[in-house]
Amino acid sequence: MLTVPAAGDPRASEQEDPHWHGSRVLVTGATGFIGAHLVRRLNSLGAQVHAVSRKPREKIDGGESWHVADVGDAGAVEDLVRSVRPAVVFHLASEVAGARDPRLVRPMLDSNLASVVNLLTAAAESPGTRLVLAGSIEEPRPYEGELTPSSPYAVAKWAASGYARMFHHLWNVPVTTLRVGMVYGPGQHDTRKLVPYVTLSLLRGEEPSLSSGTRLLDWIYVDDVVDAFLAAGTTPEAAGQSFDIGTGTRTSIRETVELLSRITGSSLRPRYGALPDRPLDSARIADIAPAAKLLRWRPTVGLEEGLRLTVAWYADRL
Repeated sequence: MLTVPAAGDPRASEQEDPHWHGSRVLVTGATGFIGAHLVRRLNSLGAQVHAVSRKPREKIDGGESWHVADVGDAGAVEDLVRSVRPAVVFHLASEVAGARDPRLVRPMLDSNLASVVNLLTAAAESPGTRLVLAGSIEEPRPYEGELTPSSPYAVAKWAASGYARMFHHLWNVPVTTLRVGMVYGPGQHDTRKLVPYVTLSLLRGEEPSLSSGTRLLDWIYVDDVVDAFLAAGTTPEAAGQSFDIGTGTRTSIRETVELLSRITGSSLRPRYGALPDRPLDSARIADIAPAAKLLRWRPTVGLEEGLRLTVAWYADRL
């Protein structure tokens, strides 16, 4: 028997915010998982939201204005920033793939680095425009002795963070990078990701095929991630800096899957070891102290609460 609370955004009742009300905001990747949540929140806070998609939108759900543009095209990005004149750009357009495949090197470079350079260049020519970039907790940490990127995705995000620092220090571009942990929550349509894959498998009565399940991860609920982006967009002192966005809590894949099994009430046994562990995988745990101190941000949704909301969303749509 599935027992879950009603799905919903715990912050959906927010009123217009004095800071965001009337502010011109540009969101790339607005049709993606985090981007769609961010657009809805900004709309609720009274912002003038300009959302970017590579394809025309057939239906407009909120009050945002939609722009069709490829952020990998430098000219298109320059024209977009010049026409919108945003106070803040939230850059969430990204190709996310953790596979260790040499054929992903070029797509990751094009999708996750070129777009950042294009936006940074446009912002350098548009004084007063702040950028908040979606980085990744998968980026290597040389200050901890970790020198080798674990995947094409990780190295592209790492390089993007390096370009952000350069643009800030050389040309005073006010840019902040948020190294986001493992995001989950309602509305994640990529069912290859662990939480939606396992959730839908269990709800459908299928045994999920998994790796050993021993890897430790830091799960962060999508609404907490949106809070972090909003905090970064309103904190001038965050310019030129990078912050981990997670919970700081270590949870193994196996523990996460067992929690999903309890929430769904499933007695199925996942097939651990059916897939190989990926090379160079390691524990990715956020250090949230800097974000708490400077951004005055902390996560508020615990893993069990967030997974219950997530399971409810998928269960309502089966």
